[in-house]
Amino acid sequence: MDRPISTSEIEPETALLIGVQQPRSREWEVRDHLEELALLCQTAGAVVVGDMICRIGRTNPAFYVGSGKAQEIADRVKAEGISTVVFDDDLTPAQGRNLEKIVGTKIIDRTQVILHIFAQHARSREGRMQVELAQLEYLLPRLRRMWTHLERQKGGMGMHGPGEKQLELDRRRILERIDRFRSDLQDVRRHRAEQRRGRRRNGWSLASLVGYTNAGKSTLLNALTGSDALAYDKLFATLDPTTRQLQLPNRQQALLTDTVGFIRKLPHGLIEAFKATLEEVNHADLLIHVVDASHPQVEEQMAAVDVVLKELNVQDKPMLYVLNKMDHPDAQVRAAALAAQCRPCVAVSALRGEGVG
Repeated sequence: MDRPISTSEIEPETALLIGVQQPRSREWEVRDHLEELALLCQTAGAVVVGDMICRIGRTNPAFYVGSGKAQEIADRVKAEGISTVVFDDDLTPAQGRNLEKIVGTKIIDRTQVILHIFAQHARSREGRMQVELAQLEYLLPRLRRMWTHLERQKGGMGMHGPGEKQLELDRRRILERIDRFRSDLQDVRRHRAEQRRGRRRNGWSLASLVGYTNAGKSTLLNALTGSDALAYDKLFATLDPTTRQLQLPNRQQALLTDTVGFIRKLPHGLIEAFKATLEEVNHADLLIHVVDASHPQVEEQMAAVDVVLKELNVQDKPMLYVLNKMDHPDAQVRAAALAAQCRPCVAVSALRGEGVG
């Protein structure tokens, strides 16, 4: 009788990360993005075994990095037995298909890693719907790549055969699911609108926590409200919005909402899919931008948050900057410079409860 395989015996997925440096980009920027991509892959459960920076003059429409660079990647994958190659930039369906043919292993991009993490962390029905909607919208233009195993069965120039029939069937099913998820999420938005009207009738103000992923928003929510919202030291630990009651110093009641964290190169499709959740930001009276003051690229992280806020058209809302993680020595070094450009701002350590009273 065969012995069941335990999870500890399953070989972990190994990942080689690929960054691309073009003439206008700087190597330290590419390196920084690769370090963040490594954290994303680790959060997704992969083991990062190395990375490569490919310097190119322009993007190759067939392979993104050019056939020569693709062959270099293939040689390293074969030599080291790597199971997955992860590109830090989005690939077109054709680029992904062509790279897989040369490299001979799974090729994914940054968006797919983020989608995988979101799928792991979504807990509520709404969160799962939003994640699946984003996944389906990403998958739709890539269906043909998934059916290359049927190419031998295709007929004629127009691919009239089992492959085409299955492709069209899958496409139709995906479009139907997309329509259903969009309709269900519209219902969520209508329900949230009713809740907001109720809060307005009670005269309650709403503040929304925004910021880069892992900046400490959930920890700050817990420190301010005495709640026990999930607060892990992981990227995208919080996906579903969490709202808690907060009593202000003047004894006025307010509501504080924690939202999904932002990240550089956040896929537009994810922003669209999470509009029902991020709508809380649109209706907030105050945005509280939580900043990880200890991070070496804190200014780039703040800029990435600003990009998303502009896409949501809320960049002109009143904003309070919270310089978090002041218990870290690096944050103390940067505090003065950050305070000079973030007005108004307060410096806190949400983890220790310092400065939040």
